[in-house]
Formats: sequence, structure tokens, C-alpha cells
Amino acid sequence: MSKYTYAIGKRKTASAQVRLFEWKWKDMINGKEVKEYVHRSDLFDTMYTPLKITKLKDSFYFEVKVAGSGESAQAEAIRHGLSRALVSKDESLRSILKQAGLLTRDARKVERKKPGKHKARKSMQWSKR
Repeated sequence: MSKYTYAIGKRKTASAQVRLFEWKWKDMINGKEVKEYVHRSDLFDTMYTPLKITKLKDSFYFEVKVAGSGESAQAEAIRHGLSRALVSKDESLRSILKQAGLLTRDARKVERKKPGKHKARKSMQWSKR
């Protein structure tokens, strides 16, 4: 294996460890090709956004280990990791990715359930009589 750029991307409870390589090969997620791992077409667009914006889709490939959460959050974690890896590879890409909002970690998480409630905020049904 050749030298690569490493970065971690996160979203909700999903965490993606991204290795970005210089030449073109098959993109891999958890040892599978992207087409085998991801089944929703909108998630392809989500993951490849940093490479499309910087116009580097044909010159890089990535290997990702991703765990936690669902497939949508995993795709966004991969996008975050790819953005960080591209910036550490070439600092001039920072302004493009920052402007698109791809370097900011989306910190929203599921609110915890409170005691005496059905869910985080949903209360019991109230009856006057």
C-alpha cells in the first residue's frame, strides 16, 4: 500500500475512519465496494460531495472503516472525513469546503428519554376528569 492521508469524520453516533489515496482505484467501505455497501442513490451524492466540489473525483480513491448509527448518518460521517482528509492533503481546498459547510461537524444527537415521559419530550395523555 502507498502513502495515504488519514482523517476521522463523525455524525450522530457514526464514526468514519477515512484513508485517502492519490491514485484512482475502487472506493471501499468496510472491505466492500461502495455500490455493495450503499443502496440508496441519494447517499452516493452525499458521500462524494467533497470530491465533486473540489473536482478531484478522478484523481483520488478512499478506504473507509465506518461504524455506528444508520446508513444516512454513516454517509454524512464519510463526507465529513473525506473533507478533512482533503484539507490535510491540500490546505488551499479549505476555503471551498468551508464555504460549502462540509468541514463543520454536525453535532446534533438524539435527546435522551426523561423519567415520567413516553419519549424525550412526549408526556402522558392528560385528562381533566
